[in-house]
Amino acid sequence: MKEKIRVLVVDDSAFMRMCIKDILDAEEDIEVIDTARDGNEAVKKAIDLHPDVITLDINMPVMDGLTALQYIMSLSPCPVVIISSLSTEGALTTFEALELGAVDFVAKPEGTVSLGIKQLADEIIAKVKAAALSNREKITSSKKIKKLLKHEKHNLSDKIYWNKVAKNENVIIIGVSTGGPRTLMEILPYLPSNFPAAVIVVQHMPPGFTKSFAQRLDQSCNLNVKEAESDAIIECGAIIIAKGGWHLKVERDKMSSKLVTKLTQEPGDALYKPSVNVTMKSVLENLDGKNIIGVLLTGMGDDGADMMVEIRKRGGLTIAESQETAIVYGMPREAIERGGAEIIAPAYKISDILIKKVYEHA
Repeated sequence: MKEKIRVLVVDDSAFMRMCIKDILDAEEDIEVIDTARDGNEAVKKAIDLHPDVITLDINMPVMDGLTALQYIMSLSPCPVVIISSLSTEGALTTFEALELGAVDFVAKPEGTVSLGIKQLADEIIAKVKAAALSNREKITSSKKIKKLLKHEKHNLSDKIYWNKVAKNENVIIIGVSTGGPRTLMEILPYLPSNFPAAVIVVQHMPPGFTKSFAQRLDQSCNLNVKEAESDAIIECGAIIIAKGGWHLKVERDKMSSKLVTKLTQEPGDALYKPSVNVTMKSVLENLDGKNIIGVLLTGMGDDGADMMVEIRKRGGLTIAESQETAIVYGMPREAIERGGAEIIAPAYKISDILIKKVYEHA
């Protein structure tokens, strides 16, 4: 018999603890082993019970969720899913939690005591199950990630490559889901300011969070980072973050023939918005495959795997994160098994691979 996923539910509201417990206990392969009402209690029970997954609120008395998260990651590392009243204004707190080691988050729809929490049952269950599959060795965070500027410098002359940059014909598409914010911090801040390619990041994230996510990344990167908007020219030396709740497509402007971004709700039946497959397909339709690099990182499911195969068939370079560093080895594994990964590498090596390949091609 398959062992159940043992979950510790942490929330200062007795009503919320009961609701989340009911949602999870309804699943045959999940068991809520205990609950905690504040961060102090959560840390003690995490150490004593060694749960497979913890659902954690942020705003709590005695000890808040962020402080508790740091103690848990230090004393008894465990996959954590944040379930809290995370408004757009609170997005920065969410990303701090992800950087400290949380695997994923669920935003309560109506504040701290959310009467609509049961509407999110499927999302909570899916994220708890994904967290249970996460790589425990990679979720621990000993300290807050700071601006990363001490990486080996790639001081390659802008003058050598200005013609290629002006042509705007190198595009890197990075697809990522669960565990993405931390993993991207191991890659994007290391790209140099004269990088002769445009970088498009499709991170599975709900509406209202990607703008703050882009702003947070912008503080740590040498390249400019912005949330995607429609009809914006795609420029080399910039990072575009797909907008939560929208697909990001790439098209050619009929007047200038330059690549531009388009936000759309189509296809409406896609499992994720934004979808990695949708973005990669649109780039393939408007750019020579040899000018495309596809990268698939940590995440549950197979979004992007099919298009990685197509990019490789068209002469593009494809890179899948290795199991060594993937927090959830789902999306990259699917790309590898389908033959869509030319290079398999740990996250900390991917920036160097991109730099080498892009400058070679430029």
